[in-house]
Amino acid sequence: MIEIFYKENGQMMVSQSEADFATIPYDSVIWIDLFAPSGEEKRAVESFLGTTIQNRAQAEEIEISSRFSETEQAIFANTSFLIPGPDEYTEETVSFILTDHILTTLRECPLKSFTDLQRRLMAFPKMYESGHVAFLSIMEQRVDLDADMVELVSKEINQYNRKVSVGEDISEEFLIDINLLQENTMRIRENIIDKQRVISSILKSPKYPKEYHSRLNVLLKDISSLINHTDFGFERLEYLQNTVLGIINLDQNKIMKVFTLVSLLLMPPTLIASFFGMNVKFGCFFSGSGWAWVVIMALMMVSLAVIFWVFKKRRMF
Repeated sequence: MIEIFYKENGQMMVSQSEADFATIPYDSVIWIDLFAPSGEEKRAVESFLGTTIQNRAQAEEIEISSRFSETEQAIFANTSFLIPGPDEYTEETVSFILTDHILTTLRECPLKSFTDLQRRLMAFPKMYESGHVAFLSIMEQRVDLDADMVELVSKEINQYNRKVSVGEDISEEFLIDINLLQENTMRIRENIIDKQRVISSILKSPKYPKEYHSRLNVLLKDISSLINHTDFGFERLEYLQNTVLGIINLDQNKIMKVFTLVSLLLMPPTLIASFFGMNVKFGCFFSGSGWAWVVIMALMMVSLAVIFWVFKKRRMF
């Protein structure tokens, strides 16, 4: 799918056919959005712009030379956009090509930042004089969405903290949830840093108009703030994870302590019962009497009481 946004008599127009390149003036085009395009649509855009468009494999490479590059005709920038899911986030690589005053974007899935820009282009055409402004608008909207994700993660961390504070049951699933939240936090941080690298590279480019450098600098400050928030959130998750592991260890120690004390309490009575239960003859004054079991039970209870008193006095339980 292709959408070509261009100005005509001061109004923003949109075309969804690559065949319209033959009638649309080059200087009037603001933004070309390629959404899961066909080969014909890509070739038509390349012919119109006079430059090549990176394929998806090249756009997804992590080398800085692949994330940002320049030629005599264009600026190429690739970055990842996070898409929130019910359990985890997925990444979508987006390519930006800036040629003269035209912004060209290449993506494979719908993104809220692009939908919002399309609405603003049609509602406020005077605000978008070139593709450079459209690029800034997408990045500013994307950073705002990243900030919302960081805020959502922070709220989830607070919820887990409250669960630990009120003494809710902590199970294996609780630790798995914390680990998943850690993974999401790291992915958000990596995604934000990726945008920081791209915007820093564009800021250094002589091809990008200097009148927009102030907005780029504001974006970098916002991104730095988000990175600090994600670092703090990750530290909180590590502290929370250590706290949960400590609580689990304490509970296990309490269980082992109970088993150990019960074993120690029963050792003297067991020894007495074993002694009198031996199948040998020995000279006890009550040997063979009918009430001998009463004496043996009394000795067992006395030994149990003595051991219990010793443990109690030493505060062993």
